[in-house]
Amino acid sequence: MSNLTESSPQPAIQVEGVTKSFGKKEVLRGIHLAIKQAEIFGLLGPSGSGKTTLVRMMTGIDTATTGEIHLLGERMPKLSMFKNIGYMAQSDALYMELSGKENLEFFASLFGMSGSVRRRRIEEVMELVNLTADLNKPAAAYSGGMRRRLSLAIALIHRPAVLILDEPTVGIDPVLRQSIWQELHALKKSGTTIVVTTHVMDEADKCDRLAMIRDGSLIAMGSSQELMESSGTTTIEEAFLHYGGAAV
Repeated sequence: MSNLTESSPQPAIQVEGVTKSFGKKEVLRGIHLAIKQAEIFGLLGPSGSGKTTLVRMMTGIDTATTGEIHLLGERMPKLSMFKNIGYMAQSDALYMELSGKENLEFFASLFGMSGSVRRRRIEEVMELVNLTADLNKPAAAYSGGMRRRLSLAIALIHRPAVLILDEPTVGIDPVLRQSIWQELHALKKSGTTIVVTTHVMDEADKCDRLAMIRDGSLIAMGSSQELMESSGTTTIEEAFLHYGGAAV
């Protein structure tokens, strides 16, 4: 009888030696990281650090100059993986002449959702982002914060296995922001892998693990507690400054 050893689960997202250049400008340098299944993983860094470029490559929207990215075991980009990903970009990809409901119906149809399943899911996600009363308003009449909330609802509509959110709570009030984070933790418990980019330190603290990125390089990775302990600091902000080479 052979001995069986329990293997570690395959990462939901594997980034292996990824670099990205636009012309002569290198915006990401040799990024290696593995994002576990059913965890909330934060990419923390200032604007221009390369976070958005990295998540665009995870979704398959963009390609690496060198290196590889695998999502759920498949090398990206791969068109058939689209149905497994919920993506909320920094800029809202909405049809302004359509109502909130019509936007959701359109994106739900792309994922093959129809009938009562689609209607119920639209109600659920609009309630989550507190837009039920504005369901039939055109997106053009929404405020900036409302458009962000509608974009989040669209990313969630098909219950994706991997949810990638680029600065999801910018322009959203603190009460609703707390509600959204509660939902993200509930999604994690149901098995969803979530990647969140942020430059907000208290949001970074809500992630299971963090990758700190500065000037296109990965400068540290671990839980917020691990990063503070290893840097001898008491806040994530101090830890980020420490790993970035600034005096704390």
